[in-house]
Amino acid sequence: MLFRSRIPAILDPNGPDGKPVSVFESGAILQYLGRKTGKFYPKEERARIEVEQWLYWQVGGLGPMAGQAHHFRGDAPEQIPYAIDRYTNEVNRLYGVMEKRLADRDYLAGAYSIADIACWGWARNWKRQGQNIDDFPKLKAWHERVGARPAVQKGATIGDYLRSPNYQIGQDPVAVKILFGQRART
Repeated sequence: MLFRSRIPAILDPNGPDGKPVSVFESGAILQYLGRKTGKFYPKEERARIEVEQWLYWQVGGLGPMAGQAHHFRGDAPEQIPYAIDRYTNEVNRLYGVMEKRLADRDYLAGAYSIADIACWGWARNWKRQGQNIDDFPKLKAWHERVGARPAVQKGATIGDYLRSPNYQIGQDPVAVKILFGQRART
């Protein structure tokens, strides 16, 4: 089935009470899967709070700002210096937040968690965001540590063609119409 949306979504045929359930948005998906499997999402309340803070930090900050950096640096039909600088600098600031957080721990919330999974997907595109990963040695070490996990390596290959230097969303008229030209449907 072809989906014409950028909203991440899953359908779990074995959802609660054995009935199918659909879940959309990356944070909600990660929380659902974490609760369902008991993996990467602690049951202890204080530890769960740490994970959720960093998950929501990604959902409300890192993802949107990095996404804007991607758009204005590579996909926008015109180069707007203010927008490029604004989002490149904001991603740099957010990388600085991660750098400080990782100064005394291996993972964002202590143990490897859904927060790391959510953040790594954005941080892996540091070049596209106009960043120099060497400016953030703790973040770089975290990036390599998370990226060395076999399941992360497997997941990272999904959609590789979308990251090809030859693939530009802005050059695909169907993608542009779907992704950048939609308005609310009433």
